[in-house]
Amino acid sequence: MRKYFITGLLVLVPLVITLWVLNLIIGTLDQSLLLLPPQWRPELLLGFNLPGVGTILTLVIIFITGVVTRNFVGNRLLMLWELLLKRIPVVNSIYSSVKQVSDTLFSSSGNAFRKALLVQYPREGVWTIAFQTGVPGGDVKNHLSGDYVSVYVPTTPNPTSGFFLMLKKEDTIELNMSVDEALKYIVSMGVVAPPSPGSKAAGQASTSTTPEVANH
Repeated sequence: MRKYFITGLLVLVPLVITLWVLNLIIGTLDQSLLLLPPQWRPELLLGFNLPGVGTILTLVIIFITGVVTRNFVGNRLLMLWELLLKRIPVVNSIYSSVKQVSDTLFSSSGNAFRKALLVQYPREGVWTIAFQTGVPGGDVKNHLSGDYVSVYVPTTPNPTSGFFLMLKKEDTIELNMSVDEALKYIVSMGVVAPPSPGSKAAGQASTSTTPEVANH
């Protein structure tokens, strides 16, 4: 009896959590429907609420914004818009900070969250996984002697909160795993361990030699 109950949990718990996360994401993105006039909203046109319409609208808005700002006219309008925001005292500090973070995270040439590291935290002898976000800058680097890196140490099982640290590069170990694999390892609290580099290499080697064996 207990065996069947655990099997049911193993099947249903991931499904329920996945549906809950999707519902949270879609529910948040559907808030873009509030931008439409009331008479254009699905609940009035169709007579019932249709989840996901706002998500599609959000993706369309993001795509159109990217298309418009990629050309000369759109780029000029964006520059004028940013100059306007920079003249507003409170908005300027918030917008500039958020823009710097988003440019660093989403830029294809950036190095933020490109490397998974093994660091000692919160004390020596205790190890955890962190993500390299860059190097110290501004006046901070003038007070640090040596080669330092900036890292983000996420919490478990919620990686959206964590700690920002600046560590000596020699005190960090670069891991041979992708950021996605490291995130799965963190969220699962160490239960879902990524495959070791040796097993990956062995798997690739066996795959590459299979056709040759078949030909013989």
